[in-house]
Amino acid sequence: MSSRRIAFQGVTAILQNSWFAGFLRGRVWRGSSKAVCVPGLNCYSCPGAWGSCPIGSLQAVFNRASDRISLYVAGLIGLFGVVLGRLVCGWLCPFGLAQELLYHIRSRKVRVGPTRLRYLKYVVLAVLVILMPLLVRDSFGVGDPWFCKLVCPAGTLEAALPLMALNASLRGAAGWLFAWKATLLVATVAASVVVYRPFCRFVCPLGAIYGLFNRVSFVQLTLNKDTCTHCGVCADVCKMGVDPSVHATDPECIRCSDCVAVCPVHALSLGLQSSQRKQGTTTN
Repeated sequence: MSSRRIAFQGVTAILQNSWFAGFLRGRVWRGSSKAVCVPGLNCYSCPGAWGSCPIGSLQAVFNRASDRISLYVAGLIGLFGVVLGRLVCGWLCPFGLAQELLYHIRSRKVRVGPTRLRYLKYVVLAVLVILMPLLVRDSFGVGDPWFCKLVCPAGTLEAALPLMALNASLRGAAGWLFAWKATLLVATVAASVVVYRPFCRFVCPLGAIYGLFNRVSFVQLTLNKDTCTHCGVCADVCKMGVDPSVHATDPECIRCSDCVAVCPVHALSLGLQSSQRKQGTTTN
């Protein structure tokens, strides 16, 4: 299951960044498709990206001078959340794939269980994605995309590095801000080798949004309480620190299906909520 999922993530990452001419020319696609948000964290400025990042789009909504919030962007993110929840993180996010590939590098691994650090991503969402673009503005009444500007390692990896590699003028203009973000990227890469998806677990504001939908999304990880023996195998295999036998709709669950694959009594299943209920399976 894990290898199939990683292959699926690879295909979706390529499809989301399939304007290959951009990588050769060092240019960003600016066609009409950029008005559409892709589901996962994928930088708008990646040379191959044909769509927009949901977090970048959300900040653009909040930082403009008109003070009117676009329901289109919020609605599209909400649609992804209602239908898929954090399945997006586990199956459709290019930066999630990058972290998983790094974790497969042979090294001593550090298993991190449930920790209060998981709440940091909600702080990042509230402060850098919503409040600062709304409240911190220049003399023209326009704010900055603070998360993209100060933090996002996906943007550094997918956009800044390939564009600078092809554009000498950009390399010459690089200053302290690029050095800061490059440092964050290096730290994220190093952490991803030893800790499973550290950015997803502790920092990503998009994961915070989708996690809020896990309990109500159409796609659900469900538990048959009559079958479950509480053997603990599912909790042992979960790299996100979730115990599906206790809380199958945990906001940290990325619907990777590893627990489904190892359950000895087949008490766990992943699928549409309505079909699961017909089979007599209960959501925890």
